[in-house]
Amino acid sequence: MTALKITLQVLLVLTSLLLIPLVLLHKGKGGGLSDMFGGGITSSAGSSGVAERNLNRITVGVALVWTAVIVLLGLVERVSAE
Repeated sequence: MTALKITLQVLLVLTSLLLIPLVLLHKGKGGGLSDMFGGGITSSAGSSGVAERNLNRITVGVALVWTAVIVLLGLVERVSAE
């Protein structure tokens, strides 16, 4: 059980560290703090390129893995506590 726990914890750290740059790579949609500092001018706010769509898919995939790992860690903790 400890090997599974360690593996899940390592996977959690890796996916957490991967999610940070993936989220930061997304294009701002406006209306936030970026508008205060002159970042509100966008040339193609409605269109999304292939790279942006792929980035969205990768981010959602990593976020789903991250969520699954957290749930599995909770289940492992619950089973090992009994």
